[in-house]
Order: sequence, then structure tokens, then C-alpha cells
Amino acid sequence: MGQTVCYTGRRMKKIVIVPIGGIAPQITDSISKGLEAIFKVKVSEGKGLPEPRHAYDPARKQFQAAAFLRELRASGQGEHEILLGVTDADLFVAGLNYVFGEADIFAGLAVISLARIKQEFYGLTPDPVLFAERAAKEAVHELGHIWGLDHCDDPACVMFFSNSIADTDAKGPGFCEKCRETLGI
Repeated sequence: MGQTVCYTGRRMKKIVIVPIGGIAPQITDSISKGLEAIFKVKVSEGKGLPEPRHAYDPARKQFQAAAFLRELRASGQGEHEILLGVTDADLFVAGLNYVFGEADIFAGLAVISLARIKQEFYGLTPDPVLFAERAAKEAVHELGHIWGLDHCDDPACVMFFSNSIADTDAKGPGFCEKCRETLGI
């Protein structure tokens, strides 16, 4: 696969998906295929990591997203790659009730949470197809941040901010024309 150049002039690097806390290989494989289709870069799976138990906030019953990014950075897996952590843990950042994902654009790291994209979280019957679509959207969204994109005003663009699962479901799986132009893809 050829390398795509983002608007900052940096080459898009290989993406390494890092399962955090025992994610099934079929989930990471599904996310990998979606990322390769959108970004046209190589995606591989890195060495899995345990959930950072110190990041758990018992009052919230959630994990601090920043701790997952620190664990990814400390893993030593991403010297020449972009790392995408994938976890079942429910994540939060200060000031928000929860997040579907978080990115550290300077370090080239991101993490997505699968917890709230599962139908089961809302007391509904599992839907593997919908789950795969949601996971791919959130992965593409966080990597879009790494390559310099902000949230987009177009509700159909994958870079639109998801304030709820309904927002995730409503947006498309790819970038709008403006974001594609910004990325140079």
C-alpha cells in the first residue's frame, strides 16, 4: 500500500492496533480492514496490554482514558507507528460523562472504547454488523485527530463529534470532502 500524505506534510505511518484487556482477534481484524480501506496504509496487531487497573475510578465505574494513552506510550510498540488501543473498558475524560475514544495527536496514540458501542450496553440484543460499523467509525475518527483533523460540522462526516451513540450511528464511515482534502486522501 502506498503512503498517504496528510496536510501537515507528515507521512501517514503504519497503524498498529493494540488490544487492551483481552479483545477478541476478530474484532481487531474487522477494525484493521476498515482502517486499511480508508487510510490506504498497513495495519497490524501489536502485543496486547492489560487494562491499567490504577486508572479505574470506582465512584464513576469507569477508566480514565489518559491512563490508557500513557500505557500505550510506555509499551514501546509505537516508535515508528501510530498506535490504536482497543478496549472494552468504559472510558472518561475530565468534564465529560464518557468518551468513545481519545487521541494524543503529538504522540501518535489513540484509544477507542467498545463498551458503549455495543447494543448490550443499552439493554438491547447484540448486533454484530452494527457493532463493527460503530467500531470502525470510532477508530477512523480518533486516527483522523492524529493526522490533524478537528471535529467537523458536517453530521455525516466521521469527524463529527459523537455526543451519543445516535450521533455515531448517524454519521458516515468516512470523511467528508473538506476533511479528505485537508488530509490529502
